[in-house]
Amino acid sequence: MMEYIGATGVPVKLEAVPVEEGIVFHFILSFAIDADPSGNTQNGKFSPYWADTLTPECVAAMKKSHPNVKALTSLSGWSLGDKVLRWYTPDDTQQWISNAFSSLSSMAQQYHLDGIDIDYENFPRHNSSFAYCIGELITLLKNQSVISVATIAPYHKTIAPYIELFENYGDVIDFVNYQFYTDKVRKPKSYVEAFKIRAGQFDKEKLLPSYEVNGRGIQGDAFFDALSLLEENGFGVNGVMIFSADASSSNDYYYERKSQDFLLNSTVSV
Repeated sequence: MMEYIGATGVPVKLEAVPVEEGIVFHFILSFAIDADPSGNTQNGKFSPYWADTLTPECVAAMKKSHPNVKALTSLSGWSLGDKVLRWYTPDDTQQWISNAFSSLSSMAQQYHLDGIDIDYENFPRHNSSFAYCIGELITLLKNQSVISVATIAPYHKTIAPYIELFENYGDVIDFVNYQFYTDKVRKPKSYVEAFKIRAGQFDKEKLLPSYEVNGRGIQGDAFFDALSLLEENGFGVNGVMIFSADASSSNDYYYERKSQDFLLNSTVSV
């Protein structure tokens, strides 16, 4: 289970989100950004910009009360305030990787993080550094036992750089949190067709179906019909990604509850 949390500024709390014992539940703190508060890039020096309610103490307490909980941070996201965030080519890629490793190692220690999610959503026309910098960063963080989990979050406009990353560094990427809600599919059958396409681009065993609460794409219980249809078509539903707990706080986390119930009753281990 993957759940983005803290991106909108809503004072959401980890302990409010229902977590079932039989599920490995990943909270993705959103976002850690390579920028100062004005949006100026910092050459790989990431800072946390999620909701103030998501403190290190809260993360530690949640993990202590629920040993099946893991905490990740997602890198970048769409924007910081009104500033649209973009991948940029560092002047010195090795220095960027070193700075990113150092800043994220400190953040992981402070916030009790188990991993990172990659959610860069805007790229320059000529991008040649993203796959290398991010792939080497993940590899270094894992080799030094800073993190144990790494995920990526492409959407339909960012397929190319993420495919390059996955093809070259797929062995250190654990899950693909593809943003299916950006594909604008609203019916279960169409969702399955979209899943088939992305499964061909990424590892189908690592690809997770996703849902945006009160958002785009398939909505309501049709999402769970799509999950059942995926299984009927031979796909193992190995987890679910939800964006986000911020929105779910208004409906008593209906989709988190029902997603976990689906996974617990699935024939596929999660």
